[in-house]
Amino acid sequence: MRALSLCSTLTLLAASALPAQKAKVQLGGTWKAETPDGPRAVIIRTDSSASYGDETVRWRLQGDSIHIAFGDEWMVYKYQVKGSRLTLSGGDLDDPITLKRTGPATPLPKGVAVPPAPPADRRGTGAPGVHGTTSKDKPNRSTG
Repeated sequence: MRALSLCSTLTLLAASALPAQKAKVQLGGTWKAETPDGPRAVIIRTDSSASYGDETVRWRLQGDSIHIAFGDEWMVYKYQVKGSRLTLSGGDLDDPITLKRTGPATPLPKGVAVPPAPPADRRGTGAPGVHGTTSKDKPNRSTG
């Protein structure tokens, strides 16, 4: 379950630009990370989708945070880009994780849609390894 959570987190690193008050940063591309379960690739697209393995998720940026939709809730992570490296922290991560850009994003496969966005008030708890409650303390009805 932790590996899936980590992969999900990595996937949601997709972002096209920082807010207007900061310089624009392109996050679209193929990113790779070394994890305890081996190397993982995450594809971040400017259409607000990100993919890893067979999973596709939706993302959005707010300030210095990236919000990734897992099922019917958003998980929020801090992100920082330095050159070709993207670091994520917080959310359900025990420790920060750094990904390296290895190339451009591939298109979303035909027949695969960007998942719908959960309601804005459905936020994950952010507790490492803990899923199933939100900021409104409602059970998570998602299966993955």
